[in-house]
Formats: sequence, structure tokens, C-alpha cells
Amino acid sequence: MGERSSDAVRDPAPQPAVSKRAARNAPAVAGAAAASFAALTHKLDYLDAADIKQVRAAYRFADEAHLGQFRVTGEPYITHPIAVAGLCAEWKLDAQAIMAALMHDAMEDCGVTKIELIERFGAPTADLVDGLTKLDKLRFSTREESQAESFRKMLLAMARDVRVILIKLADRLHNMRTMAAMAPDKRARIAAETLEIYAPIAHRLGLNQTYRELQELSFQYRQPWRHGALSKAVQRARGNRRDAVDRIQRDVEKAFANHKLPVQVYGREKTLYSIYRKMREKHLSFAQVNDIFGFRIVVHTLDECYIALGVLHQLYKPQPGRFKDYIAIPKANGYQSLHTTLVSPLGTAVEFQIRTEAMHGIAEKGIAAHWMYKTGAGHVQEAQRLGTMWLQSLLDIQDETHDANEFLEHVKIDLFPDAVYVFTPMSKILALPRGATPVDFAYSIHSDVGDHCVAARVNGEPVALRTELRSGDVVEVITAPGARPNPAWLNFVRTGRARSKIRHYLKNMEQEESQDLGEKMLAQALRAEGLQLPGMEPADAALWQQLTRWSGNRSRDELFVDIGLGRKIATIVAKRLARLLAERGTHPDALTLTMGRYADEDAAPAQGTVVIDGSEGASVRLAPCCRPIPGDAIVGYLGRGEGLLVHTADCSVGKRLFERDNERWMGVEWAEQPARTFETGVSLLVKNGKGVLAQVASAVSEAEADITHIDMGDEPALETTELRLLVSVRDRLHLAEVMRMLKRSTAVQRVSRIKP
Repeated sequence: MGERSSDAVRDPAPQPAVSKRAARNAPAVAGAAAASFAALTHKLDYLDAADIKQVRAAYRFADEAHLGQFRVTGEPYITHPIAVAGLCAEWKLDAQAIMAALMHDAMEDCGVTKIELIERFGAPTADLVDGLTKLDKLRFSTREESQAESFRKMLLAMARDVRVILIKLADRLHNMRTMAAMAPDKRARIAAETLEIYAPIAHRLGLNQTYRELQELSFQYRQPWRHGALSKAVQRARGNRRDAVDRIQRDVEKAFANHKLPVQVYGREKTLYSIYRKMREKHLSFAQVNDIFGFRIVVHTLDECYIALGVLHQLYKPQPGRFKDYIAIPKANGYQSLHTTLVSPLGTAVEFQIRTEAMHGIAEKGIAAHWMYKTGAGHVQEAQRLGTMWLQSLLDIQDETHDANEFLEHVKIDLFPDAVYVFTPMSKILALPRGATPVDFAYSIHSDVGDHCVAARVNGEPVALRTELRSGDVVEVITAPGARPNPAWLNFVRTGRARSKIRHYLKNMEQEESQDLGEKMLAQALRAEGLQLPGMEPADAALWQQLTRWSGNRSRDELFVDIGLGRKIATIVAKRLARLLAERGTHPDALTLTMGRYADEDAAPAQGTVVIDGSEGASVRLAPCCRPIPGDAIVGYLGRGEGLLVHTADCSVGKRLFERDNERWMGVEWAEQPARTFETGVSLLVKNGKGVLAQVASAVSEAEADITHIDMGDEPALETTELRLLVSVRDRLHLAEVMRMLKRSTAVQRVSRIKP
């Protein structure tokens, strides 16, 4: 994809003008291009003659489109699409994908239209090229925003057809291989982006070979000095350990020969980046990393995997706790193998991976392997199914997340490579990221289960919702019809799906509540002008249109939300609406005017009052500084974009806000029957001694209240200690009863309510 758009990383952008160096090299590189296509045709021997003919036509079309364009290295630009198509051919992708790889830059750089591609090569190929092209050249305020938006488009395109991301990864891999001609700062930036986004996508789709190479190249360009130092250290180690590795390989091959089990034994070396990451994460020196070398055993059948495991365990002692069966429980990306770590005769730990040839193909090529191991017409569908198990969740996140950076944040969470495998009560296996909680589990089953989750059991035992799940756990979620997501869940959920669902629900709740509050406030403010709020009749539509045009809102509901969140003042909007009504011939009504102005003289501007019963949610909050409870005199402060904040009338924080911005204050009052209990702070001075906390808890419980939080401070306990409690009470009378019960306790010397 084009380097001109900030998210792409194609080596340099095509050069329309021929440089002097390119002109000198033109005959040689033209020959190189032809040779490159000849090499590509050798890789296409798995396609039939009709498909190869179509691919050749696509090559001619791309060659003509890129004529006169050169890379910074002096090569004709067509060498890049040929190389990308060659990588796709190694994965044995179908003819449509190879054609799309050859033409993947034609629409963006050469002015080719999608209609032209449909006419010449058919709609499926044109759709693939379109999915790889940024059609709308949007302008972004920051590079991060551009990267996030382009990344969103790519992921959504791949959610529709997984071949899009396979071609994109081939494109990125070739760019990384040929990035030496770029400036060092650009190389470092592209390497960081590859490591953060593209390598994890390759891993998530099971393309481990591509994943490892992208990591290695990124490491090489991002931290060249460390890469070079580690490379030399590994070469030295390779020489020092060659005898040991050769001896282990001979022992293993001899053991399998004795058991008459035909196997292929391959030595396997840890990549430089994985060595570096292990050294950094576990604070090890290079000498302490003892699993640089390992072995891969490839057998013919599934049964032979377990027979081979038995042969190895008889040969060398296994390390306890280091055996993993990814055949019985495959990884989320389809990877299957047996992993075991054995202690060699030299005392070193050596890891063995045992798999069949088909498993090996999937381990290296992931989803792409399903084009390689054709088993009939269903192979592409199977690859699509494996891909869309994760990719479909991207569409769910997209539906609820309209901000590109937030979308990128959610998806990065799901690219986390490690996984835990847990069971539903019906024994269905689910793969979740490491660190996932019962809330993530609930949302992975269904968004309704997550939204109404109230508790969970793991292995039959009740656990907190923030508990981290472990592989093998049996998880059961308990729901309640009236429950709703808690904003605190965002602090511990690990999956992008759960995070986006919770945010989406909370945003919707805030919108609905703010809209109701805003409508109520505007109606009350208009009543103070002696007028009734117009309805939704067709005759009133023009009036609302005039008002929303004046306020800068798109709709009447959006205006109510802005008023409810404090972005607009209800009295100012009401005066404007009164003027529009007067122009229409509607004048103040004396009775309405009297009702609007019938309010406590001390209750700030004549907007009427909002009734607080405890069920308001996100749009109305009780100030944490003074923690008002029913019975307290209260006032409301309409913060900018924060909704209505309720303070006690004598709150010092509230008084400072009033002095600074008095037009944002409005009258509020308690409902006669509040819907819940309310938290407030109580300070106790207690004598130190055994059972003090028990006495305090008993006194609060006797008064039929709850303690929701206790703070004892950080000071060492002396003869007396101050305890600060948050207690949940019905109203002031209930609080007085709680304080009376506390004063009766022999351990308590003083009780007072906490005020700012």
C-alpha cells in the first residue's frame, strides 16, 4: 500500500520521474522484472491453465499501469507487486488472490477504477483490490488518527474476506525485506508499527513463519545495535553447542529407529527477537537463556504424535509442569502440537514440538494452509470460518465504536498472543486472552449475558468478577434481569469485545438519561417564561428546526442531551424558544408563569427543581466531596459536559463553584420515597484494643446500615486511632441512629460526619 498514506509501509512511494541511477540501470532491471514474473509462474503450478492465463492478464495490466514508476532502489515498481504475488503463491492462495496481489496498488497509484477492474477481471477480484485500497483520501489531524482509521478499514475489509489481510501481510513482509533504502527514522517508525500491529495479526491468524520474520525484521530496523550484539552471541553459542545439539539429534533419531517409527527430526533455533524479549521480561542475561535450541518432530498420523511423546519421555526425563497438549485443545488460531521440555544428558533443558505434517503446515501458514491442503470445495470456507471466528468480533466492536483510536485500542487488546482455555458448564471450550475475567467470559457468550452479569462461579466456587481465569476453569455466570454494566468493569476486562460493549451500553444510558433530564430542565425553564414546551406535532417541526439551527445541534434530542450534560444552559435556550414562540403569536400564560415562579426564593435561578430519588444514573451524580443524603439541604451544579452534580447547601467546594459560575446552579430536591440507600462519610476516634473493628461493625449492623469502605490511614497505631467509614443509610434520621449506636460503643470516643 502507498507510503504516502501514513498507515502504509510500502518501501518508497512509486517514482513517476526516472532518476539518473534508474535510467542507467533500466535495461538490467527490466530484464529482472521479466525474470521475476517467470519465477512467479513456476510457483503457480498448483493452478490450472485457465487460472494461470487470468493471472498473466492481471500481470500485463499491472505492468502497464505502473509503467514509468520506480522504487528508490532503481527497480521498476512492478517488481513489488510480483514479489507480493509470489508470497501469496507460496501460501497456495487462489487465482483471484494472486491477481489482486499483482494489482493491489493499481487503483491507488495509477487512477484505475473499480468498474474497470470488474469489467476485465470480475467482481470478486475487484472487491479484493478495493479492500486493499483507501478509496476516500481523508485528511487527518494527526498521524495516529490516520494510522488508526486506515487500520480500521483494513480490519473491516478482512472481516469480509480473509484473503485481504493475507495479501496485506505479504505486502508488508516484502516492504520490510526491502526497507534498507529508507531513512533510519522512517525505518524505525514502520518497524514499530509492524511489531505493534501486523506481527500480532499474523500470529492471531496462525501465520507463524510470517509472524517470526516480521518480528525479526522489525527488531533489526528498530534496535539495530541490540540485534547485532545478539546475533553475534547466538553465532558463538551455536559453535559452542553444536556438539551437544548433534548428539541429542543422533540419540533421538536412534530411539525412533529402534521403535520403528518413521519421523522427521528438525533442529529449531529461537529467533533473536524472542531471545531478546525473554531476556527483557525475565531479567536474564544471554547465558541464562537455556532454550535457544530445540527440536521439532514431524510424524504421519495423530496417534503417532502420542507414541513419539512416549519414546522421548523414555529417552530423557521430562521437566514437571512443562508439557502442553495443543492437539486436544488447539490454540485460538488453530495451532496444534504437543510441547514437552526434557532434560538432556548434559543437564540442559531442551524443548520438543511433536506434530503431523498437516499440523506443521497450519502451524507455519495458519489460515493460508487451508488453501495448501485442499480437501475439496470446502477448504476456502474452512479458512474463512477459522479467520472469522476472531474477525467477526471486529464488526461487533465497529458497530459500537465510532472513534478510530478507540477501535484500535480495543483490537490491540484482542491481538494479545497468549490465551487461556476455559469451559462453559456445558463443557464447551472458549479461548480468552491471558488475564481475562468472568466478565470477559460473559461477553464472549453473548452481550446480553455480559450486560446482566451480577456474579460468577469458577469450578463451583463463588468468585469476584475481577478474578483472573486460568486454563481448565469451568466458569458459570449468574445474571439478573435488572442488572446493568458497571463502569468499574472497564478497569479489569481484557477483551476488546467486552470493553466496547460496556462502553457502548454506558454511552447509550448516559445519552438517554441526559436527554430526559435536558427535556425536563428546558420545560421547567420555559415554564418560568410562562410558556409550555412545544410537542412533536408537524406544526412544531419548523420551530424546533429553527431552534436547533440556532443552537448548532442536529436534532431536538441532541439539544436535550446537551442541556442535560450542561453543555448548554436551559434558561438561555428557553429565552430563545420564547422569542421564537412570540414570533409565531404564542404569548405567556399567567397561570403557567405563576407555576414556573412558585419556588423557594433561595433556590437559585427560576428553572424549577429537579427531583432526586437515587435512580438517575450517569446524568445526575452526588458530589463525592460532601456525599449528600436525603434530608440534607441540596443544590445542583450543571458542569460542562458532566451532567448535574448535587452538593449539600453548606458544602465549601460547592460554595466556591457558585462564586465562580453562579448561572450554572439550579434548584434540586429529594423525592418523598428515595429508591435506594446513599453513602456518606463518618469519622470515628477509637481506642486501640482487641475487637475494636468488630464492635464498630456490630454497632453499624445493629442500626440496620452497611459499611461499604473503611480507611485507617497509614500512620502507626497509637493509643487512639481515627477510622473513616463510608456507611450506606436511608436518610439523615437513619444516619443519626447509626451515630447514636456508635457512641454507645465503649471503644468509640468521638463520632462526626465527614464534611469537606
